[in-house]
Amino acid sequence: MANERLRAALLERGMTIATLAEAIGVDQKTIERWITLGRTPYRRHRYAAASHLGLDETYLWPDALPQEQVSQASGSEIVTIYPHRWSVPRDAWGRLFATAEHEIGVLVYSGLFLAEDAGVQQILADKARAGVRVRILLGNPDSEQVAQRGADEGVDDAMAAKIKNALVLYKQLRRVESVEFRLHETVLYNSIYRADDQLLINTHVYGVTAPHAPVWHLRKVAGGEIVNTYLDSFERVWEGATPLTGG
Repeated sequence: MANERLRAALLERGMTIATLAEAIGVDQKTIERWITLGRTPYRRHRYAAASHLGLDETYLWPDALPQEQVSQASGSEIVTIYPHRWSVPRDAWGRLFATAEHEIGVLVYSGLFLAEDAGVQQILADKARAGVRVRILLGNPDSEQVAQRGADEGVDDAMAAKIKNALVLYKQLRRVESVEFRLHETVLYNSIYRADDQLLINTHVYGVTAPHAPVWHLRKVAGGEIVNTYLDSFERVWEGATPLTGG
């Protein structure tokens, strides 16, 4: 079976088989066989090709690694677990975003604590001006999903109010080029805070407000699947969300 993911990756990046072959030091016909015949490369070639394309090798060759190795790599993606969001060191959020070179992503209902942090907002603005793509997803304050989450946390209408407050606090950041805001109407099971391949995941627990719920610190490891799962989730919510216009 042909490897359409690899073929599509080349097309999306404007690359040819020849340029990839030269970049990773293999014969063009070898890459042609990877694509047309679905051949699985040696591990070093899989890793080199995936790195050059900016993708994970398990995406391009999902059956290449034995499940035991995938499980071990996935376990290695867990850096630490905090029992509550309030137990995460205050400066950890700024340090996370400060490491980003390509992508920053925030997926929350309100994430008001970030909007209230002038230092974090400055980091986001500086990163955007330096060419980092910054995407922030907030819940639509008028949506049923936000109302339900407010009820689940026991704060009712305060959830929608926090989102509206965050939007006001983000007024200056919304004017920065390369910072994109969208409103979503999604049932969230986690809030996601991303800086490239590093994530802080704030779990959502019924009857518990976000500051009291656990946070996972994750860092992507080649062959692991946990980080990719959350990144894919972010992209699905982003695609279905409504761009926020106006200052």
